[in-house]
Amino acid sequence: MGQAFLASYLIGLREGLEATLVVSILLAYLVKAGRRRELVPMWAGVAAAVALSVLFGALLTYTGTTLLADTRSRELFEAVASVVAVVLVTWMIFWMRRTARRLTGELTGRLETAVGAGALAVAGIAFVAVIREGLETALLFYAAAQGATSSATPLVAISGGVLTSVALGFGLYAGALRVNLTRFFTVSGVLLVVVAAGILKYGVHDFQEAGVLPGLDARAFDVTGALDPNSWYGAAIAGMFNITATPTVLETVVHLVYVVPVLAAFLWPARPAPARAASEKTSHVPA
Repeated sequence: MGQAFLASYLIGLREGLEATLVVSILLAYLVKAGRRRELVPMWAGVAAAVALSVLFGALLTYTGTTLLADTRSRELFEAVASVVAVVLVTWMIFWMRRTARRLTGELTGRLETAVGAGALAVAGIAFVAVIREGLETALLFYAAAQGATSSATPLVAISGGVLTSVALGFGLYAGALRVNLTRFFTVSGVLLVVVAAGILKYGVHDFQEAGVLPGLDARAFDVTGALDPNSWYGAAIAGMFNITATPTVLETVVHLVYVVPVLAAFLWPARPAPARAASEKTSHVPA
């Protein structure tokens, strides 16, 4: 298991399952409503979103490895990408926590309107619903894969995560699986917060190496003896959470300042508004 394998697999699984659930909701609505002829534009919208997401990921990689020749520019680009990825993943996990229960009603409502407007509108709804997850996946993958020792390892990992999510989504749609989605998104959300904290820590280190932030030589601690970076467990911990044996003081402070309050806010019991609570009982993602 190489560095960044677990982080990339988790990103592919989490983001892929969200996109798969969205597609399943749209598919189920069209089939049940007898609108099978609208399936073609729906799949066209999904395919376009996937293609654009892959292109975006390739552009990020090409920019970081080819267009930016000097080391400082590359480090700055990776640092900015890491910070943007952290902002996106933080927004995404809180958005899903807030809207998961009423996701079915919102999507089918939009699709019902789009069906009356024609095939292009249906394709647009499917495209917009999937592209957000795809672009997030590409950016998160790029940021999480920066510490990998092999470029193929994170690609295999994220592909495995996406394929797993597609299999789970198909099982849910066919009724062969019963998964507690609330629990799944809670557990994966906690793991993603920790992954995001590691990505932010990596971004801070890149800013320090580029000379934008100070303190590159100020080490918070050194646990090389207990956390050998060349061991399998050291590689796994570094790849999943970007926890290193000799972090700088600034990296450590930023890591803690992010992960503690964000985890506390994410795990804090939600209090839905009374007016919304009634509607959530009638339209929700199965749990």
